[in-house]
Amino acid sequence: MEPASLDSAKTHDGGAPAARSGSLENPELVENVPGHVIPILQREFDDFDTESTRFLKGALQEDDFIKFRLKQGVYGQRQPDVQMIRVKLPMGGVTPDQLDSFADVIDKYVPLRKGHITTRQNIQMHHIPLPDVAKLMREIAEVGLSSREGCGNTMRNVTGDPRAGVLDGELFDITPYAGAYVRYFVRHPTTQAMPRKVKTAFTATDEDNAITRIHDMAFVPRVRDGVRGVEIRVGGGTSIMPRLAPTLYEFVELDNGDYLKVTEACMRIFDRQDFLRVNRARARIKVLVDKVGIDEFRTMVEEELEGDWVAERDFSLEQILFEHDEQANAPSPRETYATPNGDSREFNHFVQSNVMAQRQEGFSTVEVNVRRGDLTPEELHGLAAIMREYTGGYARTTVQQNLVLRWVRDEAIYELWQRLGELGLGDAGAGEITDVVSCPGTDSCKLGITSSMGLNAAVQERLVQMEISDELTRRIHVKMSGCPNGCSQHHIANIGFYGASFKVGEHTVPAYIPHVGGAFEGGDARFGHRLKARLPAKRVPEAVERWVRFYESERTDGEEFNTFVERVGTQEFEAQVKDLTMPMEFSLENMNQFVDWSRNAPFEVQRGEGECAV
Repeated sequence: MEPASLDSAKTHDGGAPAARSGSLENPELVENVPGHVIPILQREFDDFDTESTRFLKGALQEDDFIKFRLKQGVYGQRQPDVQMIRVKLPMGGVTPDQLDSFADVIDKYVPLRKGHITTRQNIQMHHIPLPDVAKLMREIAEVGLSSREGCGNTMRNVTGDPRAGVLDGELFDITPYAGAYVRYFVRHPTTQAMPRKVKTAFTATDEDNAITRIHDMAFVPRVRDGVRGVEIRVGGGTSIMPRLAPTLYEFVELDNGDYLKVTEACMRIFDRQDFLRVNRARARIKVLVDKVGIDEFRTMVEEELEGDWVAERDFSLEQILFEHDEQANAPSPRETYATPNGDSREFNHFVQSNVMAQRQEGFSTVEVNVRRGDLTPEELHGLAAIMREYTGGYARTTVQQNLVLRWVRDEAIYELWQRLGELGLGDAGAGEITDVVSCPGTDSCKLGITSSMGLNAAVQERLVQMEISDELTRRIHVKMSGCPNGCSQHHIANIGFYGASFKVGEHTVPAYIPHVGGAFEGGDARFGHRLKARLPAKRVPEAVERWVRFYESERTDGEEFNTFVERVGTQEFEAQVKDLTMPMEFSLENMNQFVDWSRNAPFEVQRGEGECAV
């Protein structure tokens, strides 16, 4: 739509101000400043004020307003009259000033006083009254944060390896090219109302920490005859039709913009598939690729690249490449640092699980273990201060809902760990079995069936109580989603769950469907086996413990969990929990089974119409 308000701000003396990023005079100024990847358009906030006011006054139909606000990253919740704002962090990049800004707006506008790191490397804020939304967006825009196209049938947040640029084995740093991709496609006319959303990932190495195989569009660095390029993968996804993305092209050049050209061709083809718009639950690009096959889809792309539209585009990277030298701003050494004194077992575990050496000598990344991805204003302010002192200002969120601090001097790690401990964020075990991942579930999502966040807390507590020291067991990953859609990526967990329910007479029990044997590390993406079991929610922690102890007691020497799953078979896993799947009678003694985790009322399925497909 056209801007609803075209008046620009005036200076104090009444004259016109100098052009700034997002002004009508200079609408999309690109700045190669960390965290400032998406150009800000101030007029969009005026539009949001205008349209939300029209909606609240009854002058704008709800369906029209929903489509409008989704493009601005504003999503409806199951609770009436409040919104979720999804702020995009391309490649997970975030600055200290941005963390401070998150803290400030959460303190001011978010009743639950927390921000949530998602499995798409965004930060979400929930329960925000509609009249406050534009105020919040304006305030975070001052530090370069944008929610533009965080929702809707658009090009969603572009994710990546949080250690891109500092990893051993990298052919080159993919970050600048991912940034150019974001800038090229944000507000692009072709990607504003596609049949469904498009999720993109840029990985850094063949270890594929970005999990490219489960994405709509994905890019893996390649070099051919000294020329930088990428392998392009298309058509992956989870949800109700999980597919691993096949390779569209083994090599497409980067510096000449060909990767943007090929992607736009894919999007143009996708956008024209009207058959996909009939059933939005099966409207992702993976459905098209699955239907016609990757070879036919490649033919379609090559025919599309012959179109007149190609000559009308500028695919050059000169104005949009995200170039920034982090190492030039890395912290200088100090004369002294704090060192371990006394029992250092806890610190040693932290180093083993949370710290990874960078390829730049003398520096490491430190992964902050963020429970359930939730951060309070105090924690956000504290992390911002730590970033300024120990990282040169560089950090990236992860798809495991954590935060990776970059450019930490090796001699500062103990001192940094102490500082994290003061914030309650010094836990070891990042990426280990106790680092449980979940979506928000019924805490806020309209499509949620169960309280996946509540189950996360219960399972995590049980795993901590188990005091697991076995190295192979610690490598197990546990994820749960509140519905079959899979926002926690439960399909690729070693042990995964999605929310369901079953009836006992006239009463309903919250439940979960388990999967075992999924994988996403080391370039090996696999979907787990769905078990023929339906576990009451309150019995899931016991099921997890049984499966873990079953694995530890019956595996062969050095046998990893997924290998064990394939050897013993899913029926053995089902047998371990058969008694837990048995229905119970509704009685005073069993009342707890009919109440979901972190709830205090009898469970009932309350699903609204999700907005992902609007």
